[in-house]
Amino acid sequence: MHKLLDKIFNFLYPIFRDWGMSRNFASYISLIFNIAIMLVLAYGIYYIAKFVLVTLTAIFAQRTKTKFDDYLIHNKTTKYTAYLIPFFFIYKAVPIILDKYEYWELLFGKIVGIYIVLISLWIIRTIFNALRDYLKQKPEYSDKPIDSFVQVIMIVLWIFGVAMIISTLFGIKQGELLTILGTLSAIIILIFRDTILGFVSSVQVAINDMVRIGDWITMDKFGADGDVIEINLTTVKVRNFDNTITTIPTYALSSDSFQNWRGMQKSDGRRIKRHVLIKSSSIRFLNNDDLNHMKGIQLITSYIETRQAEIEKYNSLRGIDKSLLLNGRNMTNLGMFRKYIMQYLLDHPGLNKNMHIMCRQLQSTAHGVPLEIYVFSSDKRWANYEYIMSDIFDHVMASVIYFDLEIFELPSQIGRLDR
Repeated sequence: MHKLLDKIFNFLYPIFRDWGMSRNFASYISLIFNIAIMLVLAYGIYYIAKFVLVTLTAIFAQRTKTKFDDYLIHNKTTKYTAYLIPFFFIYKAVPIILDKYEYWELLFGKIVGIYIVLISLWIIRTIFNALRDYLKQKPEYSDKPIDSFVQVIMIVLWIFGVAMIISTLFGIKQGELLTILGTLSAIIILIFRDTILGFVSSVQVAINDMVRIGDWITMDKFGADGDVIEINLTTVKVRNFDNTITTIPTYALSSDSFQNWRGMQKSDGRRIKRHVLIKSSSIRFLNNDDLNHMKGIQLITSYIETRQAEIEKYNSLRGIDKSLLLNGRNMTNLGMFRKYIMQYLLDHPGLNKNMHIMCRQLQSTAHGVPLEIYVFSSDKRWANYEYIMSDIFDHVMASVIYFDLEIFELPSQIGRLDR
């Protein structure tokens, strides 16, 4: 390869000399032309390599049963490999082109060498990312911390990569460089403790995609509840909803707990999870007169008729004495109210019908029986979400009287004094 490159880049100088050019002028002109030829060839090599690698990988991926090669394509491993090939060509060509310019040969050789190291690390990163994605699809690895393993490996590789870059720039042997860094590590950690913590946390935040600018996060420890507006090495700035700014140390995002609402914002609905307390003494069985009266409530008319027929058939087949309402199967006003609320929620235009819709009874408390509504609003904007939630509970609280129920309220202080 060296002889071929030598023929390509050393044929112009004799021609320019034959044309009568001076030695220096011919040297500079041939240098300019050689650089142009090198760039054109490198550009052509890149496109050929990209076409060949991408095409071959796509054909290979279609013919194999494993999905690992599909993840390599998804992570653009072949694309970055295609970047590496022309730079190997440039790395070999630079010493020949700049043979008479030792300073520039050394400088450009170092630049190209550093770029090759960086591209190599990036290719290795895409391979490990593809391996991570592939292993996550395997049931036996689905619960393993694969991300952590990949991160540790990449941190070690980046340390060696940086050592190689420094060694290339300053001509220091890699063994000597690692020895020096190891000796100075205690002092470096002591002086730059916060910076190092911030750097490590920034890497973790970026790799794990824990926080992005624009995310709504809540962190009670620092009084933060708003949108992230800036992330840097040492701090994260959050604009709270009252327009105050809270500053959080970057390392706190990896060491403390916080809530990121991005998942809710990207989902199809925002959760409403709230309950009302029903006074337990107002819960009772329903008789036929009650049921006939409630048939006027359109949302549950058909349900009452169907359910009433089933219960009457059940009780009559077993000869149950209904002179006492407790005997046999019966409907309650709380159960009927729960069914009504469920139908009301299913008909509400502001709720996402493809997500959970529940009206459920929770464990009884000293303050009554909690009746919880668990739904998701279609509109996730704060003001509209609050409106939908208020609209639902306005209706719920106004409806209890039609089912002869009461909402629990603590007696006022005045009432206590009067008694």
